[in-house]
Amino acid sequence: MPIAQVLSRRHALGWASAAALGTAWPLASAQTRLRATPAQTEGPYYPVREPKDADFDLLKNGSLAYAAGHPAWVEGVVTDLDGRPLKGASIEIWQCDETGHYDHPGDGGRVNPAFQGFGRVRLDAQGAFRFRTIQPAPYTGRTPHIHAKIKLGPRELLTTQLYVAGDPGNARDGIYSRLHPLDQAAVSSPFVRVADGLRARYGLVVAA
Repeated sequence: MPIAQVLSRRHALGWASAAALGTAWPLASAQTRLRATPAQTEGPYYPVREPKDADFDLLKNGSLAYAAGHPAWVEGVVTDLDGRPLKGASIEIWQCDETGHYDHPGDGGRVNPAFQGFGRVRLDAQGAFRFRTIQPAPYTGRTPHIHAKIKLGPRELLTTQLYVAGDPGNARDGIYSRLHPLDQAAVSSPFVRVADGLRARYGLVVAA
């Protein structure tokens, strides 16, 4: 199914959820603007320096190939509040390996060296992005998640986290559980099986 169609369906479901929850947004905003994706903490493991390998494929780090975890495509689109693709912007993601370790000196250097752990791509003309990685893994105190940061030139427009819809750890996670239900839906996606692993799709909306 085309990404645009999936996201249109998600926006429709979002309005249905809002009605069910009794949420009332200002009429003008409801007619013209989308709900911004919630910002969330960057966490302590954003890279302290530019990784040597920072492309879309986190399952290859230089000449090394990562074979642990559940391979997945993480993809979606980024738009502004009016639904226009965010031209010229880039998106970064970073996450832990299957054993819960980040490629960061603050995590003790225990990450699998074959896992790239960080990737960056430029959004295409439709605002779309795609990464090859693993379904995020849990670690002590946190439900599975992927960190994401959207930049436009030197400006940081959004830092958030992406979650696995329906994961039992979500309800126990202090960062996720503080989100409004509509915001939880905005940053959650099921990881569905496809021919070459799993796939999750996210629609991110920023105030540009």
